[in-house]
Amino acid sequence: MIEKTLKQNEIDALFEAARSSTPEAARPEVRARIVPYNFTSAGQISTDQLRAISMLNDLFARNLTHNLAAWLRTRFQVNLVSAEQIQFNEFLLRIPEISYVASVRLEPLGALSVLQLDLALAPPVIDLLLGGEGKDGPMRELTDIEESILGSVVEIICRELTAAWQPVGLSFNFERRQMQTQVARIMSVTEKTLCLSFEIRMPHSSGLLNLAFPAVVANTILRRLTSDWSRRRRHAGETRARIEAAARKIRFGGSLQLPTVRLPASSIENLEPGTVLRLNLPANTLPIWRVGGQPFSQAQAIRQGPHRGARIERRITEADA
Repeated sequence: MIEKTLKQNEIDALFEAARSSTPEAARPEVRARIVPYNFTSAGQISTDQLRAISMLNDLFARNLTHNLAAWLRTRFQVNLVSAEQIQFNEFLLRIPEISYVASVRLEPLGALSVLQLDLALAPPVIDLLLGGEGKDGPMRELTDIEESILGSVVEIICRELTAAWQPVGLSFNFERRQMQTQVARIMSVTEKTLCLSFEIRMPHSSGLLNLAFPAVVANTILRRLTSDWSRRRRHAGETRARIEAAARKIRFGGSLQLPTVRLPASSIENLEPGTVLRLNLPANTLPIWRVGGQPFSQAQAIRQGPHRGARIERRITEADA
């Protein structure tokens, strides 16, 4: 056997060829894509949190609609328009020059939130509470008496907020009206707030109700809402099975009836025991079995032992109905 001794330059050439033939060398160089991080996007509302917030505030809007409509004795509609996170200075820019702005204390956190109500709603509300018809009026500053009357409306709004937000354990307490120059002192202008907007419609006027919560309150609300929503969603299957089991025990009224016919009043007037009443229906007409007043199927009246029964002949479809 002939042995060959490789020279150093030959050894280097072999190592270089081996490195060039490895899969790692053949692969293109992959560079990580670096994206600048925006710290202002931290703490944004997730889809689950937004869904939970919308559900909670839809309940508040419905309750406020019914209660204020009954109190004012007129049509009063409240709808949730938006729920978003914005900086407090952006919220301040949305407040009109002539507006009703109040501070609301949230217990047990002891934090202050801002409630803003369009003054376009003030004239009809005040007119209704003073015995009028709720007509619209010019945009102007409120007198002391009008401000006191509108304050009672804000207290009702806070009461309904407390009832709707009971799952997160917060209580809304109306503090006082704030002037435009004082609103910016309630919280830092750069603080991120949770802003809720509601549209209020009345027969002769409409306007917005806006609420702004500071970050500490928003984080507490979102954390509790998300945990409650996740817990409800986790037990949804078990709850559904329990509801279905309970629903199967519900008893519905059922009846076997012939189709509706029209009869002259004279034939009904002279009815006596033993009288045969002609219904003008074909002899092969099947009665209809109704469950809870709704047509379910065509059935034939039968006897099963000592009991009456109904033999199902054909289900009634939507086309038949």
